[in-house]
Amino acid sequence: MRTSRPCALLLLVVALALTQNCAGSHWLQLFDALVYGPDIWEPRFIHVCYVDTTQVMGFDSNAATAKMQPRAPWMEQEPPEYWEEETEDVLHKSQSDRKFLEVLMKYYKHSKIDYPTIQKVLGCNVENNGSFLHGHYRFTYYGHDYITLNEDLSTWTAEGKAAQIIKDSWEKDGEAESWRTYLQGKCVEMLRRCLDLGKEILLRSDPPQTYVAHQVRPGGDVILKCLAMNFYPAEITLTWQRDGNNHTWDMELGDTRPAGDGTFQKWAAIVVPSGEELKYTCHVNHEGLPEPRILRWEPPQPTIILMAILIGLLLGALVMGTVVIFLIWKK
Repeated sequence: MRTSRPCALLLLVVALALTQNCAGSHWLQLFDALVYGPDIWEPRFIHVCYVDTTQVMGFDSNAATAKMQPRAPWMEQEPPEYWEEETEDVLHKSQSDRKFLEVLMKYYKHSKIDYPTIQKVLGCNVENNGSFLHGHYRFTYYGHDYITLNEDLSTWTAEGKAAQIIKDSWEKDGEAESWRTYLQGKCVEMLRRCLDLGKEILLRSDPPQTYVAHQVRPGGDVILKCLAMNFYPAEITLTWQRDGNNHTWDMELGDTRPAGDGTFQKWAAIVVPSGEELKYTCHVNHEGLPEPRILRWEPPQPTIILMAILIGLLLGALVMGTVVIFLIWKK
């Protein structure tokens, strides 16, 4: 479907942004997307809000009920007036973004058939005690960085001539100060509130289930893959060592991925010479573990051979017993 394109772009931005989470801290992230299309008379506006990797509320102008809606069970504790205020706020944002998009379309001579899209990604990061750590704001047009609030939350970086014009206007109007006040103020308050309402889920620590897989390559070398499954929160480190020395330079590290049930999974692989597998250990660090977990590949026990021998012995004993009983009966 044509209208799925903005959703796909927004999901990509969300996925990339959610990987920024720092160990021992929490993020509130807001994602906005506004798009025109050849079959869309009115631009579609999508707004989603995440705490760490959990969506807590959202808005879609194409929904049957265009209101801010809770996306996590604990957010339903908020009273009706809270959702009315949030809906009013997001509608104001959509109107502001619509005017901005029309200005950009006119400047770049884009039409609806070009799928012109603007996106905003902003958020705040706090320590476990609730104190402010970082904030960010990024504005994109057509999926490319356009204007970004720098880490100092006081200056802007612009890409392109038109973006530079907007940057100059924003600097004149004190936009950076307004966003800094928002990120250090209301954003932090929202994050603390969400963490309090959803603390049983958002502040939990599920330790990883871990094991080491073994695969022989055609050339004779061996791939050792350290896997961590079903852990939360997403922050985790997997490191391979040989005889106590880190081997991060020749280690392949997979992305931390959602498992689909609110937990995460990750892997780290290394190629080792056949016969030297036991010299390598995988070290797993996660806040759900009381101490780092150290894993080593364990060669499979020859259980099948042992079982075959045991069954053979039992069958032999049974046959011998039957013969003895038969001979005694004959006598």
